[in-house]
Amino acid sequence: MSFSSNGGNGHGSRRRGGAGLAEINITPFVDILLVLLIIFMLTAHVMQFGLEVDVPHTRFAKDSAKEMPVVSVTKDGTSYLNGAPTNINDLAKQIHKRFGKVKGVYVSADKEAIWDVIAQVTAELGAGGFQVNMVTQPEDSSGAGRRR
Repeated sequence: MSFSSNGGNGHGSRRRGGAGLAEINITPFVDILLVLLIIFMLTAHVMQFGLEVDVPHTRFAKDSAKEMPVVSVTKDGTSYLNGAPTNINDLAKQIHKRFGKVKGVYVSADKEAIWDVIAQVTAELGAGGFQVNMVTQPEDSSGAGRRR
């Protein structure tokens, strides 16, 4: 890379003495890359894939998984409490009787269920003092299960 300070416009202002253009010498760069490649090739078989995690130790805890109340509504309008058929008007009583002082109830409804039945179930559970949690299934992001 050469510069001229003779005030020319840059065209035809090269010296006729045969001064060559400066070139970048890439040999040191290639040498460094080859050394790094050799280092990585030698150490690649030593490296293990995954992370070594030292988890904290705790004492044994008893199984705390307890059955939660799940009200299911089928597409024909039938309601179930954890798989057993139930009357919508008796939901709050049955949940208190079977699960004690539970605060939340999960409602799972078929996507083609009658909305009126789902509204009645959530209203009864709300009147019974329960927090109503609706169970949903996330959409398939690949688009395989979508209707057209």
